[in-house]
Amino acid sequence: MTDILALLKDSESFRVERTESLNDTDKFCKAICAFANDMPGSGQPGYLFVGANKKGIPTGAKIDERLLESLASHRNNGQILPVPDIHVFRAIYERNEIAVVEVQPSEMPPVRYKQTVYIRTGPSVSVATVEQERRLEERRVDRARTWDMRACTDASLDDLSLELFKVTYLPQAVSREVLEENGREIAAQLGSLRFYHNKFKAPTNAAVVVFGKDPLAFFFRGLRAVRVL
Repeated sequence: MTDILALLKDSESFRVERTESLNDTDKFCKAICAFANDMPGSGQPGYLFVGANKKGIPTGAKIDERLLESLASHRNNGQILPVPDIHVFRAIYERNEIAVVEVQPSEMPPVRYKQTVYIRTGPSVSVATVEQERRLEERRVDRARTWDMRACTDASLDDLSLELFKVTYLPQAVSREVLEENGREIAAQLGSLRFYHNKFKAPTNAAVVVFGKDPLAFFFRGLRAVRVL
């Protein structure tokens, strides 16, 4: 606890966000998203201190159970995906209460809040650039072990219904503002949403299942045989 509270005074740390507000949901969620992405790759948790000013001085606000429950609810509000790993608790600093939200780095970055990737740029929160998103995607691929995220090396982009991806899935997964500024090629767009494996230059298994023109050509060959029979 002593080490955590020591961070409260560190104005330069990328691991710290302070706020006097007790109900700024948008700010809370952006901070949680950014900490979960751990852009520097530190492997260390980030801390949102609620009820403290920019200098790390507690405001004397009342930190009750209702506030702690509200902060904890951001984990499962459906706006931050993948779901972040957070721990919420009350701490005492200079005889005043503050609420602390501890956020662990995600094993599956990039993490999005309202379909936008946020990161820490020094002591502040910002929207990730295309290059920063790509670096987070590569970090995720290195950690991924599930079948759906593996490359389907027999497939190519020609085997996908890219129009289906662009018209139906993409607008639901990425905010309008990001799409309007998005000049990335289709492979980069697919990759940002776990549908393209940059290392192997191939769609992922999930992409072939969801958007494939003929998924049975790559999977479930036994089922294809049954259908033919």
